[in-house]
Amino acid sequence: MSLSTDPRSWTIGLVGYGEVGRILAEDLRALGVEHVLAYDIKDEAGLRAHAAQYGIRLAAGHAELAAGADLVISAVTASQAVPVAESCAPGLRPGTWVLDLNSASPGAKIAAAQLVEGAGGRFVEGAVMTSVPPYRIRVPMLLGGPHAEGLAPALDALGFEAKGASVELGVASATKMCRSVMIKGLEAMVIESFTAARAYGVEEAVLASLAETYPGMDWENLGAYFFQRVIRHGRRRAEEMREVAQTVREIGLEPWSAQGTAERQAWVADLADQGRFGAKDGAEFAKSADWRVEADRILAKVKPKAKVKPKE
Repeated sequence: MSLSTDPRSWTIGLVGYGEVGRILAEDLRALGVEHVLAYDIKDEAGLRAHAAQYGIRLAAGHAELAAGADLVISAVTASQAVPVAESCAPGLRPGTWVLDLNSASPGAKIAAAQLVEGAGGRFVEGAVMTSVPPYRIRVPMLLGGPHAEGLAPALDALGFEAKGASVELGVASATKMCRSVMIKGLEAMVIESFTAARAYGVEEAVLASLAETYPGMDWENLGAYFFQRVIRHGRRRAEEMREVAQTVREIGLEPWSAQGTAERQAWVADLADQGRFGAKDGAEFAKSADWRVEADRILAKVKPKAKVKPKE
């Protein structure tokens, strides 16, 4: 397939039209990319309204999107990385680029690559290394696989901040997954620690001790941020952490920390889904910068019999 040297003239297909997909759509259109397709399994009014607002054409399915795109960008939940590759493969034209941004294990990336390459596409592994919203399309990203170097200049022209990690598939994802053991593990630990401290009435003492031990970290603001991110995105984060656990498991190590983090993130997401945070999607949290409000809501759910005062 012969492509224009200017990637802004390409047709770019976004698989997954949630938070990340919509940010990419907005930024690509702002850059002057005229032809942007999108598909999401959730056919919601908000999705259609956003697509209409930004001039994004919605495809009827994965194969239709793949057939019409020069570059397919997959940004779905972690567990869907391989199924999406399988669904897109029948529609791929020879030479179509597929950039997989999903937070999946190295094994999942390799399996997705085999499906894409088997259909004549060119698979590039993408590992997004931090939260997308603050950076938008310029979020730091690692690229991997034998086709990464070939796609990198086009991504640069489209506004992405991507650099090569390895010609070997799985290296970029392993970097992200191992990082997530720490980053998302810290989120889960802060929620567990701060909520328990709140129940015992020792939160101020705990915060003071943490500040003394790690003076470079603003624990108050981190608490607010971590509660917010997990309440609003815990389901997606839990799926990613299950992929992280699989990454650890693939090298023969039992992923006790990663698996525990996945369970905590999913548990908080369940509370949000039940409306325990003031709105079904947990968005009510955004109205408060105080993590204590959310800790109290969690405690109201678990219903401790009484605050337990520490021994003198």
